Amino acid sequence: MTNTVQFPVLGLTFTLHPVAFEVFGVQVYWYGILIGIGFLLAVVYGFASCKVMHINKDHLTDAIIGGMIGGIVGARLYYVLFYAGDRYLKNPLEIFDIKGGGLGIYGGIIGGLLVGGLVARWRKMHVGAVLDVASIGYLIGQGIGRWGNFVNQEAFGTATDLPWGMYSEKTAEVVVGNVHPCFLYESLACLLGALCLHIFTRKFRRYDGQTFLLYVLWYGIVRFFIEGLRTDSLLLPGIDLRVSQVLAGASAIAAVILLILFRKKTSLSGCGSEKIMELNGIESAASTSDMQIDGGAESTIFAGMSAEEAKEQVESSMREVKAAPAEKKELQENADEPEKDPESTEEPEPAQDEPAQEGTEEEEKDGSAD
Repeated sequence: MTNTVQFPVLGLTFTLHPVAFEVFGVQVYWYGILIGIGFLLAVVYGFASCKVMHINKDHLTDAIIGGMIGGIVGARLYYVLFYAGDRYLKNPLEIFDIKGGGLGIYGGIIGGLLVGGLVARWRKMHVGAVLDVASIGYLIGQGIGRWGNFVNQEAFGTATDLPWGMYSEKTAEVVVGNVHPCFLYESLACLLGALCLHIFTRKFRRYDGQTFLLYVLWYGIVRFFIEGLRTDSLLLPGIDLRVSQVLAGASAIAAVILLILFRKKTSLSGCGSEKIMELNGIESAASTSDMQIDGGAESTIFAGMSAEEAKEQVESSMREVKAAPAEKKELQENADEPEKDPESTEEPEPAQDEPAQEGTEEEEKDGSAD
């Protein structure tokens, strides 16, 4: 079904079809493509951050795979648990049918972080640092993926007179007039949040997990207000409260409390505040990459050293390695020279070759031999 979407005040009209193309009779939807692009960009960002965050790429891959599986399962369970009606009680097998939609983003976040975090812990990674990278990746993925809602004309808001109000046949079935383009609000907020948290992580982060807590706070506030505008929210059973709005508000409050409690924490394993990096013996990604093992743990060779001491130790070792060939050559030359009497000023006589055959005593007296 083709959707004609208008922004009447802005004079914009778009004709959208949910199906992007068809391969061997299988329809590929724009929603899935956009989700895939968002996920791919999030993974690329994660891998690009491994060096400065001192995270092992191979171990991060394991956490990503686990998080992806946990995210899909969590998103589906979230939707099923809070679905209004007995559809899934009557037909339990429909729980596994996700072709018709039915994924809750908050369930996906919770499931992904939970399973991904457990895998990171199993692989002996710095879980806080992994969550910091994952949180920015989530914002990138959500910022791109929300445009799938635009193509499908879903997750829109209530009526509005604002200049960017949106109208389509699908919105007209629920709301009279133009509606809030909630997909756009959340997409822009997520991308802006990703940029801000990226800068914070590189320059101001004080401890592993701080970026993640700021993500929970940022997205909690954003989702709390956007969820209040939407017309398709899941409700708590028996209570006229939106599930995601309650969860968003609670998570934002919890994040504020934890940020206050951890305000003096300085346990950092990767990039962040220069002062805190120096305190933890971390100079830069380039100079410390050889000092790190398995996802950011410091080598015991440099344990207890400051950044300057560690750098000096490395430079000293490099000088010794470069000087080794010259010293070896000098020692070899000295070994070939005869030893001198330290008190004698005379040059040592050159060594005489031994005669090939000794003569008899008489021959030596005559000074000749036949």
